[in-house]
Amino acid sequence: MQRLFLSALFSLLIISGQAQSEVKRPKLVVGLVMDQMRWDYLYRYYARYSETGGFKRLLNQGFSCENTLIPYAPTVTACGHSSIYTGTVPAVNGISGNGWWDKEKMRAVYCTEDKTVSTVGSSSTLGKMSPRNLLVTTICDELRLATNFKSKVIGVAIKDRGGILPAGHSANAAYWYDNTNGNWITSTYYMNELPKWVTDFNSQKIVEKYYEKGWNIMYPLTTYKQSTADDKSWEAKPFGAVFPYDLKKFIGKDYGKISTTPMGNSMTFEFAKAALTAEQLGTDEITDFLAVSFSSPDYIGHTFGPNSVEAEDGFLRLDQELGAFLNYLDLKVGKGQYTVFLSADHGAAHVPEFMEENRLPGGRAYIGKLVESMNKGLKEKYNLSGIIVSDDNYQIHLNHPLLDSAKAVKAEITEWIIQQLLAAPGIDRAFTLKDLNTTPLPVRIREMLNNGYHPARNGDIQFILKPGYIDAYSTTGTTHGLWNPYDAHIPLLWYGWGIKKGKTNRETFMTDIAPTLAALLHIQMPSGSTGAPIPEVLK
Repeated sequence: MQRLFLSALFSLLIISGQAQSEVKRPKLVVGLVMDQMRWDYLYRYYARYSETGGFKRLLNQGFSCENTLIPYAPTVTACGHSSIYTGTVPAVNGISGNGWWDKEKMRAVYCTEDKTVSTVGSSSTLGKMSPRNLLVTTICDELRLATNFKSKVIGVAIKDRGGILPAGHSANAAYWYDNTNGNWITSTYYMNELPKWVTDFNSQKIVEKYYEKGWNIMYPLTTYKQSTADDKSWEAKPFGAVFPYDLKKFIGKDYGKISTTPMGNSMTFEFAKAALTAEQLGTDEITDFLAVSFSSPDYIGHTFGPNSVEAEDGFLRLDQELGAFLNYLDLKVGKGQYTVFLSADHGAAHVPEFMEENRLPGGRAYIGKLVESMNKGLKEKYNLSGIIVSDDNYQIHLNHPLLDSAKAVKAEITEWIIQQLLAAPGIDRAFTLKDLNTTPLPVRIREMLNNGYHPARNGDIQFILKPGYIDAYSTTGTTHGLWNPYDAHIPLLWYGWGIKKGKTNRETFMTDIAPTLAALLHIQMPSGSTGAPIPEVLK
């Protein structure tokens, strides 16, 4: 009897020891990236955010890194998503823009294009995408490696690059929106046919239901005191002049307009919840990862500007839906059983005409037209057509095969282009990239440009716009992409399992997110990571 008791006690001690030695992790990590969210939106609309909404819950019950910056330029969507999840900059991860000029292929390349794969879930070509242009692993890849690929990883976004790049190379799936037919799709990189839950979601024709309701403001117009008047000449008008916006005319005709409304966020939340439930994410002891990007703030911001009623209404609605999503995670995964971070891929400049109206510096630089003019001048001067092949990512790319075959004087042509750039309205600096580290510049700006430079995917001449100026293609709306705080200062909120309550004003960086997650999960940092964990965040 005593021997039996000792044997049972010994077995219990072994089991207890094994339990104590297990690495503790949350059941689920949820990454939420707001496409085009300036840091100041957290406080600009704070008084109007709901007490049961998402932003106050994350701010007051979680941890806020108040001074989080993007450490590179250009500050655009693909770079932002890849840098958050890889813990490194474009100079290392290779995603140097939403697209770039490929010197070998002599054509523009889109960040997630992959001609070797096919669309799954649609007859369009919008699914010919994969993460193969990303040169390093993401934190999602590292989680998969750490669990011997037992963790599930799902990426979700309206934009393909917002779903694909965060999820990484080894993801179980990434899904994005096909604006030609209103379906959520993927590619053969991940699977050969859509899961039943995705086809069931698509069969709901949810976009048409949103169009049926239209878009009207949540509250009386007079309460939108943080916004300009509803009708401003510098706003594009895809739906009409003023609220309410009747969207019924788009039913069955234009599935893309949903992206420029708050209902694009609603649709993304609904798809993310469907993925969470159907894929049983966070239902066992093996940590899963759901990477969700919300594309609609970017479409709304570009179209109407940061000071518009549309932008304010969009974030007030987003706040309420974020709160509902956190409640859904409580229900499905369990309170305190999941970890959330919320950040943004970039901010945005104020609309130049808004700045001018308020006697603030800013304007539009029409770089595309300038390039056309310069190519025309170069043709007249050197009898060579198409010397400048691209102005992607605030850089001028030269046609080197043409210049080599013509035995043209590259140095002379380069200097001529630089002088033309410097004479153009809105351009503050222009210099060859080979001279980047000897050109007089503030250290931070030089470092950001170096961090954004990948030799195989970057150009010959860098230009920098004056503060408040944007690279414009039209006379309405705004954009982003520069080193300035309005583009590079982003929110970073943490919440849930393993997260302290509080805030820090210490300078942190977008590239610190993945290393912090790696520390939280006790896994290796991504293969190109140059960031550092944020110790204040972790319990």
